[in-house]
Amino acid sequence: MRAKRPCKLALQDGTVFTGTGFGAPGTSEGEVVFNTGMSGYQEVLTDPSYTGQIVTMTYPLIGNYGVNLEDVESFDHKVQVRGFIVKELSPVVSNFRSNQSLEDYLAASGIGGIADIDTRALTRHLRTYGSKNGVMSTEILDDAELVDRAKAMPAMLGLDLVKVVTPAQAYDWPEGYNSPFSQEHRDHGKKVFRVTAIDCGAKTNILRNLVECGCQVRVVPAGASAKDILAGKPDGVFVSNGPGDPDPVTYTIATLQGLLGKVPVFGICLGHQLLALAMGAKTYKLKFGHRGCNQPVRNQATGKVEITSQNHGFAVEAASLEATGAKVTHINLNDQTIEGFTHPDKALFSVQYHPEASPGPHDATYLFDCFRMMMETGKAPTGEQMHAAQEKLAKTGIEVKK
Repeated sequence: MRAKRPCKLALQDGTVFTGTGFGAPGTSEGEVVFNTGMSGYQEVLTDPSYTGQIVTMTYPLIGNYGVNLEDVESFDHKVQVRGFIVKELSPVVSNFRSNQSLEDYLAASGIGGIADIDTRALTRHLRTYGSKNGVMSTEILDDAELVDRAKAMPAMLGLDLVKVVTPAQAYDWPEGYNSPFSQEHRDHGKKVFRVTAIDCGAKTNILRNLVECGCQVRVVPAGASAKDILAGKPDGVFVSNGPGDPDPVTYTIATLQGLLGKVPVFGICLGHQLLALAMGAKTYKLKFGHRGCNQPVRNQATGKVEITSQNHGFAVEAASLEATGAKVTHINLNDQTIEGFTHPDKALFSVQYHPEASPGPHDATYLFDCFRMMMETGKAPTGEQMHAAQEKLAKTGIEVKK
């Protein structure tokens, strides 16, 4: 049994939760958000899009299958969250892939967690009043002091966190699915496309999916210029997910403005928002964001619904996007926010959700094939072509290796 040590979580509005600490002791600050996934906590912990945030899991029992060496989503293999919140930390770790307990993993990473609090009450509070800055500590147990620290924190709105997670140097990513537990490799023939991936905090499974759909991937920092990217003569450019507010990431927005119309571009999550901003649209902060593995998204052209994995706190403003001439392709059925768009005159498309999953369903894996199609034709995929690609993938099947 782990030693019990008091831990407190205080929000900027004065709400305080008292529980027990696990992982590394200390004090951490971040925007407190919630994730509705029942599993996948290791992928959540290592997703660079969670940089600057303290994450609570709504599922009550966390840690029961431990942590393994493969399901890591950050290139540097580091935990990206600033803190972790659970109702109950499982005292038993039972999975044949497990290498370590969740508590030991967080302790070795220098990240603290808090357990034994009412995560349902916390989630309801965040849904009602919006995501809040918070401070979690095993050192400071005075409520007023913790609340004051939370109030003094900078807001997520206007915060550029891409510069924290983007790599310092360009690198090549050759790895597809190489685990005995991963999906079967997909055959795309002999044609290999050269793709430059702008890394704003890319998840490794996105890069694996690009390789699996027949791409040679060169990853560049978020500050890479359009001139330097075009000098590499890529067949297509991908712009990744990442943390924080997209609006202050002016360097990547400028790069995308220099690429549009010159090379096919595909964006995911933050990349979707940055593409919209590069076209002249606007973004805004959501009340509590979309984070989980079960978000329903509808293809506007076909009416078909995908269950998607999501992690974002900002969205693209519909009227400003439509004013650019872009066409909305997907919407979120929970709140009608934009989940994807193309442009009739430009070879680009983007989605707000995560087709690579990790964790989550594989409903949207076909979008990587659509990127390949766009590089072949020089035109953005239509809704009907996206639907056809999804049907083809369903008939072929993505099976887990036996």
